[in-house]
Amino acid sequence: MDVSDLLYGAYERKLVAQLPTERLPRHVAVMLDGNRRWARLKGADTADGHRAGADNVVPFLTWSEEVGIEVVTLWLLSTDNLKRDQAELAPLLQIIEDVVGEIATTHRWRVNPVGALDLLPSGTRAKLEDAAVSTADIDGMVVNVAVGYGGRQEIADAVRDLLKEAAAQGRTIEDVIETLDVESIARHLYTKGQPDPDLVIRTSGEQRIGGFLLWQSTHSEFYFCEAYWPDFRRVDFLRALRAFAERERRFGS
Repeated sequence: MDVSDLLYGAYERKLVAQLPTERLPRHVAVMLDGNRRWARLKGADTADGHRAGADNVVPFLTWSEEVGIEVVTLWLLSTDNLKRDQAELAPLLQIIEDVVGEIATTHRWRVNPVGALDLLPSGTRAKLEDAAVSTADIDGMVVNVAVGYGGRQEIADAVRDLLKEAAAQGRTIEDVIETLDVESIARHLYTKGQPDPDLVIRTSGEQRIGGFLLWQSTHSEFYFCEAYWPDFRRVDFLRALRAFAERERRFGS
């Protein structure tokens, strides 16, 4: 272990000691951005960047578990990403299948796929559903794996499910219009029954949400980190938690 490792270890311990446990988020959502740029910086293939990013997922979940986070949402693939060239998309989907399988085989966390799963290749969808089934009884941190996810798509799907439910109940469109409210739509979101994210982290220096959790992030605090996702360290996560704990949350007021 070199001097820099010792210094970072001491700094991490200091950050952990300073974190007020009563002010930590229940739900942390992460935009795992920068894999492709990391690969270009290293002179590597795009797939190598995605693999490096995937290698950082279980460590991040471990850090989250250590500080008592209840729900983590990981945006692994957007609906826009599904339009990419198959030469890049196919290996990316395989990497996602592998990392979701790795999360499941730890038997520590409950996997919950969120996204328009019907837009995914059948093999990928099956792997996500298998991970959810195999971890359904685990009483631990919930890990939402957002694959084929888009915020607008989620809201459209929620409204569609609401209307389907009303039709199955024999309700008229007039009745649906009369009773439609925020809560009725929220009950049909991919993350229904979960607390909204308190903290949303985006890596790679980009400062935009790109359609991530549009509905749920209304009152979220955002933290933008310059590090590319494969380089995102525990100390970066602890800094994000410290910044969150120091903020005065106004919830839209």
